[in-house]
Amino acid sequence: MTFSICVHEPFEDDDGVEQHRFGVAVTTRLAGVGTLCPFVSENGAVATQSLVNVELGRKGIEYVDDGLAVEDALQSLLNADDGAENRQLHGVDRDGSFVYSGEECKPWFGHHDGSDAVEDGHFTVAGNLLVGEEVIDAVAETYESSDREEPLSERLVEALEAGHEAGGDKREELTVQSAALLVEDTEERPFDPPYHDLRVDATETPIADLRKTYELAVQGHEDAMERYEDAYEEDDMDDVEG
Repeated sequence: MTFSICVHEPFEDDDGVEQHRFGVAVTTRLAGVGTLCPFVSENGAVATQSLVNVELGRKGIEYVDDGLAVEDALQSLLNADDGAENRQLHGVDRDGSFVYSGEECKPWFGHHDGSDAVEDGHFTVAGNLLVGEEVIDAVAETYESSDREEPLSERLVEALEAGHEAGGDKREELTVQSAALLVEDTEERPFDPPYHDLRVDATETPIADLRKTYELAVQGHEDAMERYEDAYEEDDMDDVEG
């Protein structure tokens, strides 16, 4: 399952209160990666790939939500997984990170824990069946240099773009591809932005399509807020014209 990035970032809301956001972005040369790989909550972000075991992601994020450290949660799941040598699994929570690539993953495969490279927060990158290590490096470097004043969803798309431009998944004979991103944070809002949960399930141009989907979602959100923001804040749409 190609390459993905998991991110944790602390930030301050408009009232100066510390909040946390988490995100995963992934792309592969198969359809529907958004149904298999990314798992996110207000407490962590996990990506499961290579020979996918969806339960590693689903249970991993559940364990983190229950208060288990991400490294303990994911390692315990791998310890109980008979196919662990075929898995890639990585993730972050508020306090740490975890990366794992089994010995039977298909080359090129590898991972990168960039948590020490950012001033605050954590991030991890992993990939398999890639043209080379340069894909992982491009994803990591692009995220590291990104401007945190910009939305995390946009910066995740940029990180995938960098990995794709560096060569990405080496299976050029597989033309049907997909991409996805998920973002959650602890900030309370009357209306969550729709560009935090985006998928392109089957296309020959996954990154370009994810970029276009993101831009349209942002525009749609801005248009809706311009027209309906007061009604959303008051939780009353009765007086809104269709």
